[in-house]
Amino acid sequence: MSRETVAAKRYAKALYEIAAAEGRTLEVEEELKALAAAFQSGDDIEHFIDSPKITEAAKWEAISRAIEGKLSKPVVSTVKLLVERGRIGLLPDLVDAYVSISSEALGLANAVVTTTYPLNEDEKQQVAAEFGALVNKKIRVENVIDTSLLGGMKVRIGDTLYDGSLAGKLERLEKSFRRQAL
Repeated sequence: MSRETVAAKRYAKALYEIAAAEGRTLEVEEELKALAAAFQSGDDIEHFIDSPKITEAAKWEAISRAIEGKLSKPVVSTVKLLVERGRIGLLPDLVDAYVSISSEALGLANAVVTTTYPLNEDEKQQVAAEFGALVNKKIRVENVIDTSLLGGMKVRIGDTLYDGSLAGKLERLEKSFRRQAL
């Protein structure tokens, strides 16, 4: 594990403890995700943040103007600390660590559901209910569209992949034929 990952986890743990004490765990998570997405939305922002020619004070001034009134105090304080210490590049790892910590604490699991078409809310709830019972956690569904799937779906929860795609079923069928032929 790299130093950056360890540092990001420490920041995430501290932020989680503050957010949990305030009862705003999921709100802080959404704010962090939105902030990280905004920082990664364009090369100009990344160049600005990574530039050694711009002082931390100037970076904080620009960032604080952009986020003023839009984020909670714990998130703003964390971002300020990252900027002041020249560690704003840790933000994506911090977000991942925070999501992991908050999900574990709240008994949540994130499921990436890959389908050929966008799932509606009822379908997402059905997937969440079925896989929630399987892993004994409340499931948050993220739908990813992959038009190369022939049909069915793939569900990834943590390191486990549940492959219910047509291609996956055909592959398993082919393997069973091969075993029987031996």
